[in-house]
Amino acid sequence: MVTASVSAAVGRLGAVPRPSAPAAAGTPWQAGRLFAGPARRPRVLFGRMYEDPAVELAVFPPPGARVLCIASAGDTAAALAAAGYEVTAIDLNPAQLAYARSRLEAGAPALTGTAERLTGLGRATAAALLPAWRPASVADFLRLDDPGEQRQRWAAEFDGPGLRLLAAAALRPAGALAAALRPGFRCALPRGFDTVLLRRIARTVARHPNAANDWAWRLLLGRERPGAAAPAPAPASALAPAAATAGGGRVRLVRGEVVEHLERSAAGSYDAVTLSNVVDGPGPQFARRLRAAVEHAVRPGGTAVVRSLREPGPGGPGLAAEDRSMIWGVVRAVRTGPDGTGTDGTGPDGTGTDGAETR
Repeated sequence: MVTASVSAAVGRLGAVPRPSAPAAAGTPWQAGRLFAGPARRPRVLFGRMYEDPAVELAVFPPPGARVLCIASAGDTAAALAAAGYEVTAIDLNPAQLAYARSRLEAGAPALTGTAERLTGLGRATAAALLPAWRPASVADFLRLDDPGEQRQRWAAEFDGPGLRLLAAAALRPAGALAAALRPGFRCALPRGFDTVLLRRIARTVARHPNAANDWAWRLLLGRERPGAAAPAPAPASALAPAAATAGGGRVRLVRGEVVEHLERSAAGSYDAVTLSNVVDGPGPQFARRLRAAVEHAVRPGGTAVVRSLREPGPGGPGLAAEDRSMIWGVVRAVRTGPDGTGTDGTGPDGTGTDGAETR
């Protein structure tokens, strides 16, 4: 399902967010830390990536295309390279980029990042207070491969008043997690994120078999799915030319801010880009820059996948239900138009109407 315009997609990802961090603060990712407090050295925020590359593989141009992704933990870059794409993976956080390099080049094992520590704390609290959330019970639930049975058991055994109280205590604006986050990340979470997240988990277990869902195992149990194949090392380089991978693609690692990179790239440098969380937190000025930068750097007729934690707006959730990682409110796959204008007539400032669904 591909919509017609980057401008429409980025401009209308979802409902109006809470007030953003000041424009001068830039992207909240630049600090390399999730929590508020004195400036310290950047850390690995994500030991694994919470996005399903099957979305990209379904909508991107054929293998061999030039694609840009966020480096993060390296999972998406590895999946795209294994499928035969020429990948540039960018990250502003030097600790995260070094971690991605270690996984891509040498097949280093996954580490526990800040995000995994947070979800681990939530799971441990739930297991201590709610019998259904003890690891053995959750593992039994995750072995199911019938979405209908999963939906029933989720509602009857797991998504009860106790879980909702715990989620509210952690994730509502006055909750423990929201209070500890840096201001830019607080703005990224939609209102009522406790109920929003539980609803998204319910949507996923009612649609995708748990037994084959790597992200369900990681989020709900903190373990890798039994029998899941470990990602093969994908040789990478911070300098061009990048090394070839076994799948035929290549990965080039770049340190930098994604909008600046797109702006400085030659026009039409990429055939496709995938951006997750990039528009969550920064204000409308940043979103306008991002739209213009994508239209500049991605060739006309190319593809952009944009994920957001926001709740869907009038344009709907897009492909969010197809992404097995459970957390996204909106996943848009859009076509880039000539001269920075979407094929539906919208421009880089997001004016005009949303593009029509083509799939």
